Amino acid sequence: MFLAVLGLMTVSAQFQVAYAQEEETPEVTTEDVQTAPAVEEEEIDDPFAAASTDQPMHQALKQKFIEGGPGFMATILLCLIFGLAIAIERIITLSLAQTDTKKLIANVDKALKEGGIEKAKDVCRDTRGPVASIFYQGLLRADQGLETVEKTVASYGSVQMGQLESGLSWITLFIAIAPMLGFLGTVVGLVLAFDAIEIAGDISPALVAHGMKVALITTIGGLIVAIILQLFYNYLIAKVESIVVQMEDASISLIDLLVKYEK
Repeated sequence: MFLAVLGLMTVSAQFQVAYAQEEETPEVTTEDVQTAPAVEEEEIDDPFAAASTDQPMHQALKQKFIEGGPGFMATILLCLIFGLAIAIERIITLSLAQTDTKKLIANVDKALKEGGIEKAKDVCRDTRGPVASIFYQGLLRADQGLETVEKTVASYGSVQMGQLESGLSWITLFIAIAPMLGFLGTVVGLVLAFDAIEIAGDISPALVAHGMKVALITTIGGLIVAIILQLFYNYLIAKVESIVVQMEDASISLIDLLVKYEK
């Protein structure tokens, strides 16, 4: 989070420098005046000529960021940064939580056959992931009967599932907030446009351009952030569901092993 805030401060400083450079009025030379009609005529013939300039992508993003209003756009950017930080942390955590259940079950089966419950506990302690933790909790209560083991496995499975889903609620929060901030920028931009019209007493494209830019760019920014975070959220949900299915299948296999060696 500290690195994210530091990066945001750096980007904001660059945007302020770019904004200051844009406010400087360039000197008009005689050559520019002479070529002005030709440029205007070219723009009329090809209205999309401005879109085909060789402006770098980061410069275009800076310009749109400034036109959309640094206040609203910085808040939307914060939602993206924090949402991605949580999503990346969850991806790493869930990747480490995955276990080769077939190998674990085979090792537990071998341990129960050779050394009993205690050796099987050692195998679970040396294995990473929620499935091994559930196995360990079930083996701890193996001497209390299969019914107790089943209840323990089910209860501890719910605990592990809650730990896997922790942090996802923050991503859903940022998914909801980002478009709301964009729509808020839309409303504010429209209010600014109507204020300009009211002050001037006349409707002119030059008067309402700034307000409409704020209205449109902030909405686009909020929707883009929400789409990106939604993709990460769906990926994380699918990963959690996959691990939960592994936990359920492995729990049934553990009960079968205990029934097998209890006889």
